[in-house]
Amino acid sequence: MAGTATALPLQQYIASLDKICLPKVLQVCSGVYFQGSIYELSGSEVCFSTGDLIKVIDIELLSVCCEDISNNKKFELPINHTGLFKVVPEEMPYNSFEEMLSLRPVGLDSCLPFTFTSHSKMSFDNFTLGAGRDLMVLSIEQHETEESQVRCHVRGQQGASAEVCIPLSARGEFYECESEEYFTLQEIMTSPCLRSRRFRFKNTTMYGCSLVLSPVYQVHAIMHLRKNVVRFPSNLEVDVVDVTDLCENVNFVTPLTLTEVHSQPDKSFPTAAEILEGPESWPLLKCNWLSELRKGQHLILHGKGTSAMVLASSMKGRKAQQYFLISQQYGGRFRRRPREFNSVYDLYVASVQSPGLRVNVTRNSEEVEEEGLPALSVGEQLEVLRCERVKLDCGKNNGQKQTVEALICQPIQELDEGDDDDDEEDEVKQEDQKKELVLPLYMQCHFLEKITDNKKHSLRDLGKEFTLPLDVKVVTRDAELETDPLVGFPCLRLEGPMIEPTIQASLPHNPDRCFEIPTRWLSASLSFTQDPLPWPNGHAPLCHVDTVTEVTDTFYYEFHKQGDSGETPPPRPPKRNLSSSMMVHSAKSSSKSSKKTSWKPDNPKHSPAQPKSCTLTKELDNLTLNSKRRPPPPPPPAPSDHHPPPITPRKHSADMKTGQALPNAYVKLQESKKKVTLDDVPADVGSDHDYESVDEDLAEMVRKAQENAKFYKNPVL
Repeated sequence: MAGTATALPLQQYIASLDKICLPKVLQVCSGVYFQGSIYELSGSEVCFSTGDLIKVIDIELLSVCCEDISNNKKFELPINHTGLFKVVPEEMPYNSFEEMLSLRPVGLDSCLPFTFTSHSKMSFDNFTLGAGRDLMVLSIEQHETEESQVRCHVRGQQGASAEVCIPLSARGEFYECESEEYFTLQEIMTSPCLRSRRFRFKNTTMYGCSLVLSPVYQVHAIMHLRKNVVRFPSNLEVDVVDVTDLCENVNFVTPLTLTEVHSQPDKSFPTAAEILEGPESWPLLKCNWLSELRKGQHLILHGKGTSAMVLASSMKGRKAQQYFLISQQYGGRFRRRPREFNSVYDLYVASVQSPGLRVNVTRNSEEVEEEGLPALSVGEQLEVLRCERVKLDCGKNNGQKQTVEALICQPIQELDEGDDDDDEEDEVKQEDQKKELVLPLYMQCHFLEKITDNKKHSLRDLGKEFTLPLDVKVVTRDAELETDPLVGFPCLRLEGPMIEPTIQASLPHNPDRCFEIPTRWLSASLSFTQDPLPWPNGHAPLCHVDTVTEVTDTFYYEFHKQGDSGETPPPRPPKRNLSSSMMVHSAKSSSKSSKKTSWKPDNPKHSPAQPKSCTLTKELDNLTLNSKRRPPPPPPPAPSDHHPPPITPRKHSADMKTGQALPNAYVKLQESKKKVTLDDVPADVGSDHDYESVDEDLAEMVRKAQENAKFYKNPVL
């Protein structure tokens, strides 16, 4: 595109620009890097590739670059630097007065007087000026009929001085003398003639060398696919070509997010747009039109607005839960469904939003005196009255009371029409209705809401008459939808309302079938195009908007996260009294043991003084309670004469003779203890151990162990 135009360094081109001639379109043709130039500037990346177009819309002076001509060393000074500079005289001579005056760094009126030296001899009429004389230009005299002349002051020898008029056309060898005039950086940068000169600091102790001063501008430009105005310094090492005349009809594409599209004025719609960057790979929506929003797809944007929606979810079951965004323009009809509550706290939260709530108990609950929990039976009907702090007994044994938050409910008894004559039953029912039931908020119980309303409601009416969340069922589908996804669910829970900024869009091949894009929950990049709209001018079609949008579970959790108001969690149940609970548990265990077995000693006089449970415990130390039996006891040690003991059967009969056996080490350990039959040991109710009664298998094992012990003690000879 650049053709044969001359490429200039960006610094040189920007320095020669005048703000009046902006904007200018430049094309990058080369740089330090082969395929492009990337610069990291103040945290923002600026990338220029070969062939990129840059539309310069403004320049702003940032600083001044100072270059030492002796060693090419560079440094920058801010534009508000307070130091002064003076012009370094040029070393090249001027050939005429006219040339010398035309190349002055500032206008003649502001630079006068100035001094120069003539290295050649000049003669004017009857006056001759020798070489090497210093002349101070005082003024320029211009005449209409005669040639313009320069009035100069000449200082001669021995203090003599004179004024001469020298024509502008006079030629010679003239050199500029060092001037005593000083300039600021701002004055130097605003004068094109001064910028072309060399300068030296007034205070030579700061820096004594000659400097070339160059302005550094901040360039404000527009580029393709850049959302904001690009800002970069003019001293980047990039070569550019001015292509303004060749790019008069070039449109620079500006990407816009969905939020920025929504902020456009109403007069910008309807319009055609192109998707520059599609939604993320894991979007929050699951609708059918989402797959069409891909890079390069064209859309028709009909308008923008704010839509009132309700987030709904299906109930948990065999199928996975589904979530929907339902617009208030939904044309279907709903019927309320009873809600389920799994705790008194859930019931309390619902009663705050729906005063006078009535429920049925769906599961039995046993009375727990230690925690102040009353008994509830299936089928009981309750009406929630209020919530207040009450004192509940923590148990009958210690008489302590705790202050807890509880829900006050009133039982409801339905009158039977067939028992109108029974006055006594009616009086009992009326007395029961007057009683108030105290349910602590930490109580776990199951309730089902009692609903007497059987009307059909629109979504808008449900939002006005009831407080969400609410359980409903679709009984009439939306006729404007090709397929109503809400039909067929046995129950839907309306979680909560939401006000969403949306963009009404459609695909070019089906412009009348519109969908609403929620700008807060979808990320995409668009650009407006100049494509014509797919309908005759001024005859926009009647749009049918999809009022139901399926969303993911992530959307559901994010919605509840944003709507979290910091409510306190349900209260904890009070701590149990360990002493009272242990006493009750021990009493229950002892009653079970006494019912199953009864232990009576045969000889109470010889019963040991130690606790009765110790004997049974020691008898059972070597036994096991599982189905596998332990191996038989080891044989007794050999006698002292090294003769093996006689082999006898393990069970002896009555007709066999008995005799004294040799000492047995296995039984010797038990000789000091009194023999107590297992059946004679009573149950130890007060023991720390809470044993259950011994079953028949265990008793049989103990009996066999005792027989083996008797056999080894008195073997048959």
